Amino acid sequence: MTESSLPASADYANQPVIEVQRDGVHYTLLGTAHVSKASIDAVNAAIDSGRFDAVAVELDEQRHKALTNPDAMAQLDLVKVIREKKVAPFAANLALAAYQRRLAEQLGIEPGAELKAAAVEASARGLSLQLIDRDVGITFRRILQGLGFWDRAKLIGSVGGGLFARDEVSEEDIERLKEGDMLESSFGDFARETPSLFASLIDERDQYMAAKLRERSDGAKHVLAVVGAGHLKGMSRYLADDQRAPQTVTDALVQVKQKRNIPWITLTLMTLIIGGIAWGYYHGGRDLGRDLLLQWVAWTCGLTAMGALLAGANPLSLLAGTLAAPFKPFRPGLPSGMFSALAEVRLRKPAYPDFLALRDDTQTLRGWYRNKVTRVVLVFMLTNLGTIAGEWMAGARILGKLLH
Repeated sequence: MTESSLPASADYANQPVIEVQRDGVHYTLLGTAHVSKASIDAVNAAIDSGRFDAVAVELDEQRHKALTNPDAMAQLDLVKVIREKKVAPFAANLALAAYQRRLAEQLGIEPGAELKAAAVEASARGLSLQLIDRDVGITFRRILQGLGFWDRAKLIGSVGGGLFARDEVSEEDIERLKEGDMLESSFGDFARETPSLFASLIDERDQYMAAKLRERSDGAKHVLAVVGAGHLKGMSRYLADDQRAPQTVTDALVQVKQKRNIPWITLTLMTLIIGGIAWGYYHGGRDLGRDLLLQWVAWTCGLTAMGALLAGANPLSLLAGTLAAPFKPFRPGLPSGMFSALAEVRLRKPAYPDFLALRDDTQTLRGWYRNKVTRVVLVFMLTNLGTIAGEWMAGARILGKLLH
């Protein structure tokens, strides 16, 4: 196994290159900037040289489809996204797309254009193409599982804030993006202030992509890997030195810890509500028991309805979430927002133009309400937030009455 770092070369439009020889395969890692015309030229020059019989790119299947197939988003099954509890990763992808659109408008070049060029050119020349990056949704979920409650809230706020920001991307951020990673940049200041994010955003993906390169089974001997410059050092080190079986590495890095079927916080809330109401009936009579039950129903239904109303939900979607809200602690894993969102997607079924307009509509708050796809996401999130607020308010009121 050998590794050699070559200086920026005119052969690659002055982009950094690292070459690794392992197991009879010669890997050329071409480091690119995701917002650079020179990187596109470097990719085209490398593939046109005829020296490679396979091309690998820093993309997963979803991002590859989004870059190379304008209709890919229109094929999305929104009902499946809701039922499989993938609304949060979907929202994160929308945030990334919005950030990329801002960059494109400011710089005049589509972020990731060099990755698209590599994929398109490889296919045009009949070269084997490998998508080596980890699914963005898995990366996002692994990030969240490693954060505490407040850090999660800060991350979601950072990503959410980026959705509606209209300011130009700073020169500092652009320079950092040229040397770093698109996902890292899209998380903004939070990524820079939280070193623990580095493991999931960069180092884990370095390991994953290096392992995917070693997994190749098409007999390629000269492989060009087009990746962001920020991944060059880590990927080359793992590609040259990692002795673990590639499948072992990739399997471990796509695992997401499953939540407990009955989280302690849910169990505590259920005990408080059921025990409190039962105690009220037993010691205070029917009137107190009924009053406590009404407190629970009124607060959970009321604030859930308010959340759905703020999301601009259809009246029947609002009703679906509101009726489900009081029962939420007794059916873990089925939030009221799921019922509202499923009703919304059927009552206001997104049409083909809604999917095509996503990249524009996610730029503004008004666009989120206008577009039927993003409206479903808003209904899901704000309905759930209303239910959570209602549960805690009801719990506090019940506890207060029992202590009197």
